[in-house]
Amino acid sequence: MPLHKGPDKPDERPLSVNPFYGEADPVGGMTEAPPKHRLPTSPLPPSTAYQVVHDELMLDGNSRLNLATFVTTWMEPQAGVLMGECRDKNMIDKDEYPRTAELERRCVAMLADLWNAPDPSAAVGCSTTGSSEACMLAGMALKRRWAQRNADRYPGARPNLVMGVNVQVCWEKFCNFWEVEARLVPMEGERFHLDPQAAAELCDENTIGVVGILGSTFDGSYEPIADLCAALDALQERTGLDIPVHVDGASGAMVAPFLDEDLVWDFRLPRVASINTSGHKYGLVYPGVGWALWRDNEALPEELVFRVNYLGGDMPTFALNFSRPGAQVVAQYYTFLRLGREGYRAVQQSTRDVARGVAERVEALGDFRLLTRGDELPVFAFTTAPDVQAYDVFDVSRRLRERGWLVPAYTFPANREDLSVLRVVCRNGFSTDLADLFVDDLGSLLPELRRQPHPSTDNKGAATGFHH
Repeated sequence: MPLHKGPDKPDERPLSVNPFYGEADPVGGMTEAPPKHRLPTSPLPPSTAYQVVHDELMLDGNSRLNLATFVTTWMEPQAGVLMGECRDKNMIDKDEYPRTAELERRCVAMLADLWNAPDPSAAVGCSTTGSSEACMLAGMALKRRWAQRNADRYPGARPNLVMGVNVQVCWEKFCNFWEVEARLVPMEGERFHLDPQAAAELCDENTIGVVGILGSTFDGSYEPIADLCAALDALQERTGLDIPVHVDGASGAMVAPFLDEDLVWDFRLPRVASINTSGHKYGLVYPGVGWALWRDNEALPEELVFRVNYLGGDMPTFALNFSRPGAQVVAQYYTFLRLGREGYRAVQQSTRDVARGVAERVEALGDFRLLTRGDELPVFAFTTAPDVQAYDVFDVSRRLRERGWLVPAYTFPANREDLSVLRVVCRNGFSTDLADLFVDDLGSLLPELRRQPHPSTDNKGAATGFHH
């Protein structure tokens, strides 16, 4: 039984095959169409199988118009060629593919330098399938370090992790899977992410760490990592509790180093033990690749690192997955090599400029109120103005989808469940020209929306289209 629920009544009709795809026998191509939910009895020609799958996938729409996802939807053709050349290489087989393993090591070293590790050569890290796995690994390290320090009380005491209610769902999964209490700082008023003092007040002797988000998925804002560390420094002075910080930089860790160089959020803060990022977000690589780095060996307990004698060599590994393609790691190294610091700065600045410009034009339409303006992550969130009563953000999202634009509408968590917003994620490839088309389409929808007698969404919970 798949976890993703499909239609209540399974569609047992066979897939339709165009007569022209039956290369030698057009009629046979029609009558011998393959079933959908069981293996076909006989093979299909490769061109026919390709076209059947290709045609169905056309209904997914154009990923470049998806303003909901943070994930990269465009790379240079040369990157695609490299990925095609490496798709058969298993990333875990480091003895068999030593150059791919070397490129991974270089990427870790580059990120350690980018994030100002005290000694980049001593920083430890690894590639992952994405930030979700990287966060799981970072959480495991926090829990194991806490357990070592509290061996006289654990497993009797229950560990907890402090974070804002705006964290990505992977942190809720971590707490559930690894039996850690999630202590969430709620939103209040116009503060839509973690408050440093409120986070410190939730900490106690069972706190394994505090998670700070460099770029909230709800509105694109940075959490104040330096202020969080200062609040925990003060807590240690008062109580002796030494609480480490993990920075979830899924998006911001590949934006701030280039555009916000004076912002102190990384390993320059001694309390920051680990950082993760998504190479497939603002790292500018197709999905899925993430990165997890620890300040030094002390931050990553050695017993979590498995050393496996596999296919002829002693292989250290710290991952939840074993086999995975090396293509994305190669693509990450290609992008680092291709762009360098100046290239990344130019790409991210262009994306931020587009986000700011679109936000200003959306605000100028008069029907919307901006919550953020795209001046941290190239992301902004907005809601309907107080005097707009004829429609809501869910109506806007639904109507934009008719034009091909995917813009999520969703309700904020505690204590701002009263607030429903739209969010626009600007990525490399969402050009000024596309931005102009988006704003023009949004503006053209407003006259009809204003004529509605009332919002058409009955169940806002069901209508929520929030995607991290």
